[in-house]
Amino acid sequence: MDSKLALYIVKRLTLAVVTIFLIITITFFVMHQVPGGPFLSEKAPSPAVTKALEEKYGLDKPKSEQYVTYLKGIMKGDFGPSIKQRGREVTTVILQGFKVSLRLGGTAAVIALALGTVLGSIAAIFHNRMIDKIIMVVTTGLVAMPSFIIATLLLLVFCVWVGIFPANGNEPGGLILPIISLSLYPMSYTTRLTRSSMLDVLSQDYIRTARAKGVKPSKVLFKHALRNAVTPVVTYAGPMIAYIITGSLVVEKIFAVPGLGKEFVSSIINRDYTMIMGTTIFLGTLIIIMMLVSDILYKVFDPRIQLG
Repeated sequence: MDSKLALYIVKRLTLAVVTIFLIITITFFVMHQVPGGPFLSEKAPSPAVTKALEEKYGLDKPKSEQYVTYLKGIMKGDFGPSIKQRGREVTTVILQGFKVSLRLGGTAAVIALALGTVLGSIAAIFHNRMIDKIIMVVTTGLVAMPSFIIATLLLLVFCVWVGIFPANGNEPGGLILPIISLSLYPMSYTTRLTRSSMLDVLSQDYIRTARAKGVKPSKVLFKHALRNAVTPVVTYAGPMIAYIITGSLVVEKIFAVPGLGKEFVSSIINRDYTMIMGTTIFLGTLIIIMMLVSDILYKVFDPRIQLG
């Protein structure tokens, strides 16, 4: 491995650890400043029961002591017990929900990257022709629409009006519409990004030289142009996965997908402190890792990039 690349990875890993620590700290103290509490509801228990519950979950101790205890638990991969889901550990709930979210978001990400790269390349090759204009109009419209709007429209059309897909994401075929909902925006953005990058690459001198030497058009396109054109797409891949992960929280709720998003939204409604903190820290850590991998791949795809 190149020494500069190794040093860059070490620096980024250090920065990632510091960022994750800040996320844990901010999440913990902000969560404990929210008015109310997990045991306050319409059917709130008596003061004696509430006090006993606070002692059970360690909420009666000073915030500093709770914070240190929480940090020790995280170092062991333990986010503590869920306050509302009695008898269940937060780590277990997160891992179970993430299996579904990973399948949903991973499929959407692959579709978005694959179709976006292909459509962007086609638009660039047929620049200013009818197919280019159609692709640009469609992708512009989809970029302007949030995933939850798309999800609601798909639910209304294909589940209520047409009735060809189940509205419950836990049923057979139930993940098709959520995957489409999550993939359309990043696919459209990837298409526009690939088109712009491809047009820039195709105008470079080395491409004209390759064509002048009689290199086959397919070889010019795929070996020379596309490899350099996808570099910005690789950079976007990290934020795109972050978008899909966070965007899936609402989409999963709309389609009743039993993933991490459903658990996160429910924990907010129920004021489940440990579940909210655990999910937030888990998602934040995952996003940071995706961004780090994206930056490293950026250097791998384009060795000319100078790393800071």
